[in-house]
Amino acid sequence: MTWQMWLAFFGAAIVIAVSPGAGAVQSMATGLTHGVKRGYWSIAGLEVGLMLQLTLVAVGLGAAVANSILAFTVIKWLGVAYLAYLAVRQWRSAALDLDAQVHRAADGGRMSLVSRGFLVNATNPKGLLFFLAVMPQFVVPTAPLLPQYLAIGVTMVAVDLVVMGFYTALSVRLLTWLRTPRQQTVLNRVFSGLFATAAVVLALLRRGPATA
Repeated sequence: MTWQMWLAFFGAAIVIAVSPGAGAVQSMATGLTHGVKRGYWSIAGLEVGLMLQLTLVAVGLGAAVANSILAFTVIKWLGVAYLAYLAVRQWRSAALDLDAQVHRAADGGRMSLVSRGFLVNATNPKGLLFFLAVMPQFVVPTAPLLPQYLAIGVTMVAVDLVVMGFYTALSVRLLTWLRTPRQQTVLNRVFSGLFATAAVVLALLRRGPATA
């Protein structure tokens, strides 16, 4: 991968990461209730899910999923169901003492945050379709593939860490006015709606035409 090609992929990675989606909603929701520091555990899960999808594409399974109606449908509806669950969970969230929630000890619930982030990305076939549609344009088939996949993976993770960290920090800024149960309830409803919207968008996602 040449520097020019890497810079082009870097730009594409930024656009994809900044585009609001389920990962951004998850990062903001986690940052709001757990703070920036603990929010990075959820972001870590998002990146593990992202790398799983990249690995599947790299070994050829991603193409098989994209070309299999059954596999694509199963993964898609698992993602829809999980996003719908998050929407219901956020809708039913009770008002909290957010200052205490954000500044509490960070030694509990880490793996729960990691697994939640992982499931958001791992059950979203849009990531597979992105890698399948975009990654081949930046891979030189006649050159060693492993270094190219590593460069793509490191770039994607680095960009996503920064962008999701921004979304997490942005949500924490909301703490300055979230002081009443009513305000917290309204915001919980907003995030619930965003999760539900992401679920609908994913449900409407259609598999592209199979390749020979």
